[in-house]
Amino acid sequence: MTEERNSAQNMTLFHKSFLPQEEMLEIARKRKSLRIGIPREDDPNENRIAITPLAVEMLSGKGHQVLVESLAGAGANFSDNDFSETGATIVKNKEEALQADIVLKVSPFKDNEIEHFRENQLVISALNIGTLSEDSIRSLMRKRVSAMAFELLKDQNDCFPVVRSMSEIIGSSAILIAAEYLSKEKIGKGKMLGGITGVNPSEVVIIGAGTSGEFATRTAMGLGALVKVFDNSIYRLRALQQNINQRVFTSVLQPNILSNALKTADVVIGAMEVMDPTTSYFVTEEMIQNMKPGSVVIDISIDQGGIFETSSITSHKKPYYIKHGVIHYCVPNIASRVARTASYALSNIFAPVLARLGDSGGVPALIKEDPGLRKGIYIYNGILVNSYIGDYFSIPSKDIDLLIAAF
Repeated sequence: MTEERNSAQNMTLFHKSFLPQEEMLEIARKRKSLRIGIPREDDPNENRIAITPLAVEMLSGKGHQVLVESLAGAGANFSDNDFSETGATIVKNKEEALQADIVLKVSPFKDNEIEHFRENQLVISALNIGTLSEDSIRSLMRKRVSAMAFELLKDQNDCFPVVRSMSEIIGSSAILIAAEYLSKEKIGKGKMLGGITGVNPSEVVIIGAGTSGEFATRTAMGLGALVKVFDNSIYRLRALQQNINQRVFTSVLQPNILSNALKTADVVIGAMEVMDPTTSYFVTEEMIQNMKPGSVVIDISIDQGGIFETSSITSHKKPYYIKHGVIHYCVPNIASRVARTASYALSNIFAPVLARLGDSGGVPALIKEDPGLRKGIYIYNGILVNSYIGDYFSIPSKDIDLLIAAF
């Protein structure tokens, strides 16, 4: 009996010796149970949560422990009971959630949160480069964590899934907000955004033909408005027309043509990406002065500096102001206005990522396998690996591909 057992063991070793190295590694890999922390958002303008109860149910079923700080989902109308019933552990102490293997938050981490981090954690949040400070970057580096930014994460199609998803929401929401502020119920002139039989439709000018501009165009046309789209890229204008499968007025950003369009516009949506905040504004103060009284401008790009010369950041509590007779809505976090929808959109992206982190055996293994996920990492084990941030703050950075090869 002993001889038969030894013979069987020898045959197993003999067969394994002929397996490719990659397959041997796959056999050796073990699933890892993770502790995932979801702290409550302290920013009064942030109502979203990155993981919904349905995602918690899926992650708990895979053996992961999800720690949700009490009231973390309140802004999106998810109760503590909603989370606990799907397997989450509700914690009263923020520090407990911040000590998990993976910490997931929507708004950037604040200094008082970073101080509770520990070595070898993965912390995930928005980066918001425009509001980023050198002290925060250096604090994360000192903690020797790995940090991932929402907006840098890429999917299998080499697209930015979080950016696109939020842009879709923001573009559609901007038109609905404009319709609200045109109505007499708010402070508008009592005009309906779309037209009806025998009454001219409202005119909507959209500056920017990216994802936000495309979904603003879809929503405005769906409501019956007359839409004009401007962009400095013929390619983006052509792509927008193909995506919406309809002919719409389009133009490159010629100042005279734009100025004439603004004079008759009821709504102007600023959806251009601002690459360099020091450049001139796309819409000058003089153009705003020539607009009709009671018109509405919504600056989606306000978090990048804005595209209207008259733009100033507002908040959800005080969302608008009037300048030169024109209503200005310049809230930088429009997606938080529809927090429940936005939370589902975020959860649809991050729940599979978290599941794959466990299935692959942990953060280092998945980062090696997934180049899109790797793009989202800007600090790896305390080392800055994003050259843009490094150049911006004069902090030395390294190539993450070289680092993961060394580990």
